[in-house]
Amino acid sequence: MTDKTFKSLADLYNTMDKTWNKVAAGYHFKCNGCEDNCCKSLFFHHTYIEKAYLLHGFNQLDHNKKEKILGRATNYCKKTFPQNSEIKTLKIYCPVNKNGHCLLYLYRPMICRLHGLPHELSKPGCEPVKGPGCNAGLFYDKAYIKFDRTPFYQQMAQIEMMFRQDLNKIGKIKETVAQMLISQ
Repeated sequence: MTDKTFKSLADLYNTMDKTWNKVAAGYHFKCNGCEDNCCKSLFFHHTYIEKAYLLHGFNQLDHNKKEKILGRATNYCKKTFPQNSEIKTLKIYCPVNKNGHCLLYLYRPMICRLHGLPHELSKPGCEPVKGPGCNAGLFYDKAYIKFDRTPFYQQMAQIEMMFRQDLNKIGKIKETVAQMLISQ
C-alpha cells in the first residue's frame, strides 16, 4: 500500500467535502440525520482503495470499539444477506454509526460523502442523469444548484486504477461497509 495513493484519495475526499458543503450552503441545507437517514441505506461500494482506506481507519480504533463494530457488522450481514435468500433492503444503521455519528467519518467512502444533495452525473455522449437529493432537504421547490459528481468519479477511477496496479488487484468489488469490515 502506498502512502501516495492514500494521500491522493484523502485529497479527493477533501475536495468532495468542500464541494458538498458549498452546495449544501447554497441550499441552506444542513444534514441533521432524519428518519430516512442515509446511514440506514443499503449502499454498495465498488473500489478496493476505499475498502483499504476504511480498514486503515478501522485498524486505528481501540480493540473494544473494533469488537463492537464487528459484532454490529456481523448482525447487519446476517439480516441483510440471509443465506439462500434475496438481499433484504432493511433500514439498519451502518455498523460504524454510533448514536448518529460515524466512528470512521474521516475514512468514510465516496457515496457517504456525496449523498443527500441534488446532483448530476454525465456519461460520454449522453445527457446528464440527475438525482433529486434526499427527502429531508425539500429540494423539489428550490432552484437546482449544479453539483456534478462526474469529475469525482473520474478521479476515483484513476486512483483506483493506480491502487490496483500497485497491488496487482483484479476483479470487481461490490460490498457494504459491513461486508468490508468482516471480510478483511
